[in-house]
Amino acid sequence: MPHINAGKTKPEYDVIVVGSGAAGGQTAYTLAMEGVKVLMLEAGRDYDPVTETPMFNTRQQAPLRDAGTPEKPFGFYDATSDGGWKVPHEPYTNASDKAEEQFWWWRARMLGGRTNHWGRISLRNGPYDFKGKSRDGVGWDWPLDYDDVAPYYDKVESLIGVYGSNEGLENTPNSPEGVLHPPPKARASEVFTHKHAKKLGIPVVPIHRAVMTQRMDSKRIPKRLYPNNPKAAKTLAQEMDQRLACFWATPCGRGCSIKANYQSTTVHIPPALASGNLDIITNAMAREVEIDSRGKATGVNFIDKTTGLDYSVKGRTIALAASSCETVRILLNSKSSLFPNGLANGSGLVGKYIMDTVGARLGGQVPALENMPPHNEDGAGGSHSYVPWWLYKEQLAGKLDFPRGYHIEMGGSRGLPRVDTFNGLERFTSGSYGKQLKEDAKRYYGSFVGYSGRGEMVPNNDCYCDIDPDKRDKWGIPVLRFHWKWADYEIRQAAHMHKTFAELITEMGGTITSEVDPTGKKAIYPGGQIIHEVGGAIMGDDPKTSVANEYSQTHEVDNLFLTDGAPFCSNADKNPTLTIMALAWRSADYMMDEMKKGNI
Repeated sequence: MPHINAGKTKPEYDVIVVGSGAAGGQTAYTLAMEGVKVLMLEAGRDYDPVTETPMFNTRQQAPLRDAGTPEKPFGFYDATSDGGWKVPHEPYTNASDKAEEQFWWWRARMLGGRTNHWGRISLRNGPYDFKGKSRDGVGWDWPLDYDDVAPYYDKVESLIGVYGSNEGLENTPNSPEGVLHPPPKARASEVFTHKHAKKLGIPVVPIHRAVMTQRMDSKRIPKRLYPNNPKAAKTLAQEMDQRLACFWATPCGRGCSIKANYQSTTVHIPPALASGNLDIITNAMAREVEIDSRGKATGVNFIDKTTGLDYSVKGRTIALAASSCETVRILLNSKSSLFPNGLANGSGLVGKYIMDTVGARLGGQVPALENMPPHNEDGAGGSHSYVPWWLYKEQLAGKLDFPRGYHIEMGGSRGLPRVDTFNGLERFTSGSYGKQLKEDAKRYYGSFVGYSGRGEMVPNNDCYCDIDPDKRDKWGIPVLRFHWKWADYEIRQAAHMHKTFAELITEMGGTITSEVDPTGKKAIYPGGQIIHEVGGAIMGDDPKTSVANEYSQTHEVDNLFLTDGAPFCSNADKNPTLTIMALAWRSADYMMDEMKKGNI
């Protein structure tokens, strides 16, 4: 039985995977489809979006009309039913009391992790993104390059379904012909943005998002992914046939009962279970990785959250894929006489150099978008278009006061309104009410736009996490303590974002509706709030200056792999999930090869 209770496990597994999201789902899927016996441990509850997603419901049918609360910050239709910024009984701390030095840690305690909630923007890192230090002298280069990862980007995009277009832009790689699904039509505000952004030399192109706009080609894709494994190809084909193309019925953040978007719970886990090679235990809170006297990983100790009992499971190889900071927590709590400072931490770098995406936003109101005739702007959750970073040459020439870059995500449409849709409308209506208020609402609705920057952070010595010496969670496990401080690089980048957004709104003939911050200090979002944290166990060739190698295999424990974002050396402006999955697939392939050779 694939979903099992704690205490009902096999005597030993080939691989134990801790985590079930993008990293854990991809790792377990890759291994199970090739015949490897895998146990997946998930700290949250079981979850099935096919039966639990409220399709077609309007916001007025949700509690509080889908307004956010501290327990449900993204509203009651958000798929993260158990988790958020604060998780009951699972605290974390910040070393500083200063508001600007706080780190926000989002956790999803459910099968599938954050893949049930994420925005599904799926951008490939480009060649520059893996060799940042060689280009501008700051941060680190990765011990691999784009060509090493490109075949795995191809595989992941083919498996999960990503729409978008190939534009041939600098450091924005194309996908092979036939891999991407056709992008949906741009919304009216995006079309208008494109028209005016062009005058400023800013490109607006279709965004890449993990949503199917057509049925998966179940006859060709599985055979292409598994040319020498007909059983895996057949299993995948059957699962692909269960997925329908999106018909824009429900915001993606609720989950998807027709499996049109990518979630680990609908794409990775079902075929892995169907292979017969995957067992799953939910509500299993990993405490530590166990080792033997030689320093080899032998298993994982976890707590059954439903009973409070401790269990140990045995595995030939261990893959931590619990999200970067949770993986760091497990490593730091796995202390022994061989590893007194935490497992695989001889370099002292476990927990160091955590990163998030740089974020800033500016809104405006555009008269040209007023009184538009009613029209259907349904589509995938979020924008259909975006702006990739366009100032590489200027940056390389030293014309900007910050390294690396950002992309722009845009909002503005006549979709289903929220409770807070008309916040700020009064400044345009002069306090109207009754019939006049209705007319004003019709006039102004759909005329508001917003632009959000998502930029690269260079790792720095002030951003790290360690174990709080005093605080423990409900089960007695020491919790993480965060240390955070944005560097001038990122603050200046946020200032540039605001300057660009203000120019764009003005060029469109609009009025800026929020404060422009020329310093960037107020504009920049708090660390962690973009929910893109990576790092904490960086990869590299030298064990003295890194935790893992290019395959996410730890230098000091050769049968221990970190297949989530923890080994990232940098955090490009591209959202990290697609790269996490590509690297996890690459790591799992290497893992299997090493197991076959008897090296681990």
